Amino acid sequence: MRRIIVTGCGTTVGKTVVSACLTRALEGDYWKPVVSGTEEECDYETMKALLNGSDCHVHESSYRLRAALSPHHAAKLEGVHIDPAAIICPITTRPLIIETSGGIFVPLNDELLAIDFFQKWDALWVIVSRNYLGSINHTLLTIEALQKRNVDIRLLIFNGHEVTESERAISFFSAIKNSIRLEEYKQITVKTIQECAEQWKRKEVWKLLV
Repeated sequence: MRRIIVTGCGTTVGKTVVSACLTRALEGDYWKPVVSGTEEECDYETMKALLNGSDCHVHESSYRLRAALSPHHAAKLEGVHIDPAAIICPITTRPLIIETSGGIFVPLNDELLAIDFFQKWDALWVIVSRNYLGSINHTLLTIEALQKRNVDIRLLIFNGHEVTESERAISFFSAIKNSIRLEEYKQITVKTIQECAEQWKRKEVWKLLV
């Protein structure tokens, strides 16, 4: 089973949409181990809607927390302790796309960061970056932290309108040359995900994930 971990340079950079596109393109399964913010919108239900009509399976999260906060904070509000031993990776014959909660330095509990947990798995990593003021710094910090832990970063995905100088700087200073783009869409629908998946499959760098 091939695991692909999707993380981002921060929150709200498009990890869930990217994960949907990857899952559809790879004809895989999706799993987000820890979800916070279910009072507003649950990524589990969002993903099921975006992958509707496909054979892709959306696995239940190990922890579903109501407050839209860091997992460790949201868990405390509910009197829950996130136990890494209780987060058991689903078994599937398909590629498994795993989405992190927020960025890599988000605490899962008072003693464990997301990066400390996920780096132990045998997985390929995909980093999502969205162009905003500060995204160069945030993206390079994320990449550097992962590189120091010797994880296998396969692809950088730029989400949104192209900003050539920002993207050039990120690619140069990180030495990651393999990247693709998630175009800016007015509305994310099942059709959007299908179109994006087909576009990515035609890219040469796509071979890095299959």
